[in-house]
Amino acid sequence: MRRLLTVAALALAFAAAPTVLRAQEAQAYTTNDLDYAIELPNATWRAVPQADSLHEHTEFVYGDRGDGLLRIRKVLVDEGTTPADLAKRDQDNKLRFQHGYVEGRQDNFPGRLKGVASSYEFTGAGKPMVGVIYYLQADPRTIYVLHFTGAKDTLLRIRAQTDSIARSFRLK
Repeated sequence: MRRLLTVAALALAFAAAPTVLRAQEAQAYTTNDLDYAIELPNATWRAVPQADSLHEHTEFVYGDRGDGLLRIRKVLVDEGTTPADLAKRDQDNKLRFQHGYVEGRQDNFPGRLKGVASSYEFTGAGKPMVGVIYYLQADPRTIYVLHFTGAKDTLLRIRAQTDSIARSFRLK
């Protein structure tokens, strides 16, 4: 009976705080404030809460921010806008203005949510960097953007992990 009460108390404590579960090395991450959950493939990835004057959000860092950084945003679009349309809009309005920008590939991306994966290269602080962006369609008016950036050698080496994180992305 005592063991059952202890387990129940621990379960309640975990329900009130951000949930980080370990299954083998993978970690599922979500909080009560988020409408999504992702699975981080290993302990090198960690959540870093960020707060600004308008809202709180969480970034995910692979080791050091310069090695790998994931930012997730929810974009409301006009009905009929595809993930490829949003990728093109971001490329034209934001990405191409980065130092040393070189357009990469755009491929269809199968996962829990369908979409596209777009990659590009740029220069950050004089170092070669890479960006990989997954545009995942949640419904006809909502696209989630998972934007990974990091050092070229590191991010290319862990591309299977970024794909895994994007495939694990799910709505609650």
